[in-house]
Amino acid sequence: MNQTASNCNVVDSSAWLEYFAGSKHAANFAEVSEATEALVVPVICICEVFEVVRREFDDHRALIAISVMRKGKVIDIDLDLVVHAARHGLALAESLIYETALRHDATLLTQDRHFEGLPKVRYFSNTLLA
Repeated sequence: MNQTASNCNVVDSSAWLEYFAGSKHAANFAEVSEATEALVVPVICICEVFEVVRREFDDHRALIAISVMRKGKVIDIDLDLVVHAARHGLALAESLIYETALRHDATLLTQDRHFEGLPKVRYFSNTLLA
């Protein structure tokens, strides 16, 4: 997969989890996840990934996962982001992730159906390799 045209990318929590699991879908996200100079990481993705990895494995693996994610540019949540995110009509985390991508003119890579069809989104069905 070639890097997307905008030069910046956001990898959604669902995609990070596939990448860390080394699943058959991980190849959809590996190149972008490893191109850290062009990677924008919403802090909410760090929270979601940490929570799942910690629950499924342990704190140690969760800390390793977020140390990988922190190699990109981590974007914190601020009031302006929250207000604009609320206008997307998505659930809280999805709104924050999507707004972060839009603010950085980044392409969002995801397996989350809530994003399917939105501008600046590359949606991958989790049932098929893209």
